[in-house]
Amino acid sequence: MDNISRLKELLELVVKEQASDLHFSVGHPPILRINGHLVPLVKRQKITADDSREVAFILLGEHRKERFLKEKEIDFSYDFRGIARFRVNIFLQSNCISLALRLIPKEIKTIEELNLPSVLHKFTQKRQGFVLITGPSSHGKSTTLAAIIDEINRSRAEHIITIEDPIEYIFEDKRSIVDQREVLRDTLSFNSALRSSFRQDPDVIMVGEVRDFESMSMAITAAETGHLVFATLHTNSASQTIHRILDIFPPNQQSQVRTQLAGSLLGVISQRLMHRIKGGLIPACEVMFSNTAVSNLIRENKIHELPFVIETSAQSGMISLDRSLLDLVRQREISLESALSYSINPSELKRLSDI
Repeated sequence: MDNISRLKELLELVVKEQASDLHFSVGHPPILRINGHLVPLVKRQKITADDSREVAFILLGEHRKERFLKEKEIDFSYDFRGIARFRVNIFLQSNCISLALRLIPKEIKTIEELNLPSVLHKFTQKRQGFVLITGPSSHGKSTTLAAIIDEINRSRAEHIITIEDPIEYIFEDKRSIVDQREVLRDTLSFNSALRSSFRQDPDVIMVGEVRDFESMSMAITAAETGHLVFATLHTNSASQTIHRILDIFPPNQQSQVRTQLAGSLLGVISQRLMHRIKGGLIPACEVMFSNTAVSNLIRENKIHELPFVIETSAQSGMISLDRSLLDLVRQREISLESALSYSINPSELKRLSDI
């Protein structure tokens, strides 16, 4: 079988098995990730250096090949015959080419279908402010963000601009107009796209990832000046998210940024994808809404006190990560052992689980 046919067959298998990822690594058979677990396709032949190089060049095409050879790694999206889309990362390791392909479902699921907390609907109803979706890599941030954006798309007549690298979910215009911009294809950078977005009359701006202080500064400014802004960060909690934002800026600017954040932040969603007892994955979420107490703590640089506010504000819709984990344990969705491995305070979670 030639590598074109081999690739086609494997991509079809990813869709059929509902795998999240496909890996090509020299010396190994193709490997799928299914429900968070790596599954080597041991009956298939091991990948050679020539195999991985040929498959990479098939996916890259001539227009991306030159950039990859120069930069030695590349991220892009790939449409597979209208059946499915993949986010592709191709990189060098030990002077061989490796590939990681992430399946992007064609259907954008709702907040309910994703088993996310219903309080997230509150963010879709806002008109102005800054919302951050955070968590480790491969824990569903992009999927949650897509669900929120598509709910706005379905329910409100807005101009939505997304800035992504690469574009993942494709939004079909419903009540809103959705313009999706891909970094290095439609714009030079997140920074330049954010800057120009102010002249494009957006109501909602989605930033795939904020990577530097210029982009973060513009995202906060956009939220301050009447826009609803969503972005993702690789952080593990609301308090860590605020620390990360401040650390992006030089020390002499951090006081001003705290004031800006205190006034513009709507909330932080921090999530983990957990293995369900009955199979599959389910999210555990920490949800922080900005209120007077949260704003004051950010302004006064008492960020370490945010977890206490979240823990004691359940009546206003806030959810601590440990409370989310405990609820999933009590619903018999996840094991206590799994919950403890992700808990911020395992001893307290264990105590509560015994009550």
